[in-house]
Amino acid sequence: MNATLSTPRPNSKLANTAAYYLSIFILGLFTAISGPALPSLAENTTSTLDRISVLFVLGGLGYLLGSYIGGRAYDRFPGNRLIALTLLLISACAIFIPLTHLLWVLLLAQFILSLAQGANDVGCNTLLVWLHGKNSGPYINGLHFFFGLGAFIAPLALAGILTRTGDIQWAFWIFAMVGVPLAFWLWHLPEPPARDEADEKTGGKVPVVPIILLIAAFLVYVGAEVGFGHWLYTYTITLSLGTTVTAAYLNSAFWGTFTAGRLLAVWVSTRVRAAIILYIDLIGSAASIAVIMLWPDSQAALWIGSAGLGLFMASVFPTMLVLAAERMRMTGTITGWFLVGGGAGGMILPWVIGQAFASFGPWTMPALVLGGVVLNLLAVVVFVQLKPRQA
Repeated sequence: MNATLSTPRPNSKLANTAAYYLSIFILGLFTAISGPALPSLAENTTSTLDRISVLFVLGGLGYLLGSYIGGRAYDRFPGNRLIALTLLLISACAIFIPLTHLLWVLLLAQFILSLAQGANDVGCNTLLVWLHGKNSGPYINGLHFFFGLGAFIAPLALAGILTRTGDIQWAFWIFAMVGVPLAFWLWHLPEPPARDEADEKTGGKVPVVPIILLIAAFLVYVGAEVGFGHWLYTYTITLSLGTTVTAAYLNSAFWGTFTAGRLLAVWVSTRVRAAIILYIDLIGSAASIAVIMLWPDSQAALWIGSAGLGLFMASVFPTMLVLAAERMRMTGTITGWFLVGGGAGGMILPWVIGQAFASFGPWTMPALVLGGVVLNLLAVVVFVQLKPRQA
């Protein structure tokens, strides 16, 4: 069971929430910078795009394992200190990644970084639910807003840094420096109370089929989100729909509307049922991708479709967590499995896009993202129809 050093007072409760938000903000930074940095990392390691796309496979595998291991570690060790350690590991890897000229070393560093990111993500979501209990819905949406905020800022920062220095390494180093003081702050914060695990000890029935459906939904959603976010920059450059700088701004536009959508979701989630929000989000996402596919040579269509996709995708992940919490008892283990599904999606679909991109052309990127969105919608529809009972 998660060790509890002390019961948080109201002021420390606010401090913990702020620390989790800043931690997830750093995850957003590193998630969004991966795509725009891909051509530079390929050049550093003299790798083709199809070879370096293995980066997404190992990154996804590391995230998956980090989510699986982290989901159990937070039940046994002080959570804030575990998050602090993951932040230090993320910072160390980020300093090293832009310096290496060997592909296998880059892949190893990305694997370790993603391992820490997966454990960090599980920790922020799980500890926030433990901290706020039944009132955690808006806080979860706020948490994921800060992820989007980091993802929005990252390409803008990269564009500015490239304009001034022409070197991506400073972006990685600046982002890494943000994590170090946060890690030391988290280390000294009081731990949130652990969630009651009585239902596990008494053999409470776990709704297996609904959980599997949601794991699949997280898999295809995260695959679509990460796949589009990682490959949008390269897609734009390859089709000559923008320069390196405007492609970075386009990437930022995607994450910018993504961030705005998550901020809006904090308010919407208090007034609209989670299932309805998901239906609107996923149908809107499919329509946005369709705009890009119907007018593949249009810069305007690419900008409109990317901005629309960011807006509609924004609240899918946190809203699926809220939907799950409405219909079953959320434990650290269940949350961990959902993020394992997300990690698997982040590993599989971006890699598939890379292979298809190199073999068949850029058009495969939006087509595969659309397929992920449609599968996500189907999984949610079936989950809602099953009406899983409360644990």
